[in-house]
Amino acid sequence: MRLKRLPLAIFWLLSTSATAQQMECPIPERQILPDAPVTNPGDIHVKAGRTEIQQDNLALFSGNVEINSEQGLIQAQRARIDKTQRALHADGNIRFADQQIQVNSDQIDINLASGKLRLENTEYQMLGFQGRGLADSIQLDSQQGLELQEVSFSTCPAGAEDWLIKASSLQLSPDDNWGTARNTRFYLGGVPVFYLPYFKFPVTDQRQTGLLFPRVSTSDKVGVSYEQPFYWNIAPNYDATISPRIMTDRGVQLKTEFRYLTAAHSGQLDLEYLADDRRYEPDDARYFYRFMHQGKLSENWQISAQVNGLSDDNYIVDLGSDYYNRGDTHLYQTLAVNYFSDPLDFSAEIRDFEVIGDHPSAYRAVPELKLHYRQALSDYLNFRLRSELARFEDGRSDTPSASRLHLMPTLSLPLQNAWGELLTEASVLQTWYRQDLPDGSALSENVSRTLGQGRIYGAINFEKQTELFGDSMTQTLEPKFQYLYTSYENQDAIGLYDSNRLLNDYTGLFRGQEFVGLDRISDSNHLTLGVTTRLLDARNKELFKLSLGQIFYFNTTRLTEYRREDDRSALAAELDWRLSSKWMARSAIQLSASNQKVERSNLTLDYRLSEDKLLQISHRYVRDISGEEINQLGLTASWPLAQNWHWVGRWYKDLHSKRTIESFTGIQYESCCWAIQVGSMRYLSNRFDALGGQSTEEFDTSIMLEFVFKGVGSKKSSRTMLDEGLFGYRQPYFLHN
Repeated sequence: MRLKRLPLAIFWLLSTSATAQQMECPIPERQILPDAPVTNPGDIHVKAGRTEIQQDNLALFSGNVEINSEQGLIQAQRARIDKTQRALHADGNIRFADQQIQVNSDQIDINLASGKLRLENTEYQMLGFQGRGLADSIQLDSQQGLELQEVSFSTCPAGAEDWLIKASSLQLSPDDNWGTARNTRFYLGGVPVFYLPYFKFPVTDQRQTGLLFPRVSTSDKVGVSYEQPFYWNIAPNYDATISPRIMTDRGVQLKTEFRYLTAAHSGQLDLEYLADDRRYEPDDARYFYRFMHQGKLSENWQISAQVNGLSDDNYIVDLGSDYYNRGDTHLYQTLAVNYFSDPLDFSAEIRDFEVIGDHPSAYRAVPELKLHYRQALSDYLNFRLRSELARFEDGRSDTPSASRLHLMPTLSLPLQNAWGELLTEASVLQTWYRQDLPDGSALSENVSRTLGQGRIYGAINFEKQTELFGDSMTQTLEPKFQYLYTSYENQDAIGLYDSNRLLNDYTGLFRGQEFVGLDRISDSNHLTLGVTTRLLDARNKELFKLSLGQIFYFNTTRLTEYRREDDRSALAAELDWRLSSKWMARSAIQLSASNQKVERSNLTLDYRLSEDKLLQISHRYVRDISGEEINQLGLTASWPLAQNWHWVGRWYKDLHSKRTIESFTGIQYESCCWAIQVGSMRYLSNRFDALGGQSTEEFDTSIMLEFVFKGVGSKKSSRTMLDEGLFGYRQPYFLHN
């Protein structure tokens, strides 16, 4: 006789256990174990304090009876095996256990011929995670399957069932991936709050078509929002999620997600549609779409695509998005084909985007082809060729468009070893433009630009053993330099298609270019000096890192778009400091060489007592960016208030305008089996007017309420509240462990 495993994990709500939760109920351990595994299928091993055999047909066992099969173990006070009836009956403190479940019962009956099993008045406990409940009876039949009568389930501890699910019956047929539940009730604090007379649910970890757990929230923007996802398992490599979203203040929105996966390709298509927004003044439908694709065409060829679009500038601001936030200004649309090999890389890309709001028109690359070839000519001499062919358009008739071909052959002599490196490079930068110009343009239709460039870069690493505060440490000193020379050529006849000034930090001092893109290449004759020092403990863990750097100019640049009066750049400094096991600091600053004023700076100080106890103070300053000054102070905190109670807060103030631009506070109660989150956020609305201008005076307030029932499909915890809003929590550490 073989005892079939009791698959009580069929509960639909058990399919996503609470293993990812911040606070866990203790997972019970197996309390009874077979002394020795049963090796032959169908064998039963019985141990008992007393055994009585009657006429070779009836065996009676009593006193700590153990019945062991390959599927599990039964413990009882009494057991009877009737050979004539081919039946086993046991009673008296029945305990059954296998690898998944442990059951306490009044009695158990097994038909040895058919393998049919019945347990009466049961209490079960899942062993892989926190899940437990009661059932009047459990019946298992190899032909009919599994049936539970008057069954309950919760992940809460016994005697503290804050939430509970009950059903009059649960049935699972053999070779069926679906189970059936009847008269299902959901209880909160002993009060029934939800009822389903009949539903089917998946009973394996395979993807199954059906309803997912709903999402409920409330805010000033949409009112009360109820989103009910429906998952459609179309095929093993295709699926879709269809999510109607009911918003009391706006209407009904339909959100869909379609995913596909093949041996070489994968992708996702998202569509959102709101036919009639009751709070949106234009009587137009609102929509959003997003398509992502990654694929492999062959061993060396890859393809990728990203396409985004929306109906209006305020769609994300009003309705929210799973992929963008209200601070985004562009939705990118790209299609790229790439080739990779040891000597040669090639890419062909179309780069377009949709501008959100009234932002300056930007050029699209339709297309942009890049080729990078490298070859070692000898043990010490390398050759590299960078080339690019691009077509730039912005869709307007009163602005120029252009085709650009750029070639940059380079010879380099790299010398490297464990303690330093020296790199010498010589390059020619040859660029051709063919420009389509509007009437009256001061640009030229055909332009050829030839520049020469030489670069010498060197770095050396020193280290020594030192002692600080009684601890043995390693201190490093890493000076480096770069000399760069680039010839000059007048570039006023070339339009600006993909070029903007770069902001220099310490790393940017060694870039060797002042602009992103190729339309403007500044003449250069300067020396960059930098030094980094580090402190490492006995385990080579970085405790301290300080970098200082500056550019020294030997001539005045002649490029129109890059005029400077100083003979040196701003002094750039970066500091990362592990003050203690709890305190971490990072700072970056650029100090003007002419007036010693701070041009840009940011400072972050973190106090982390434990995973759920942190405090972060941050400050960001930019003297001039597009004619505006940025001077912002932020505070982020996450702290437990008492057992099961947690608080999260965030506050950002613009010191220039002397006003709070975003604030958030949230409180969560979290037990091992459920949680409730309540939060309030006040922030700049950032809505766009009819002309595309963005509001900087109006504020919105949102109140968020969310229940989390652990083991019922949600894996959120209080830490996720740190990521809400435009200003989310960021770890600022750049030290190496």
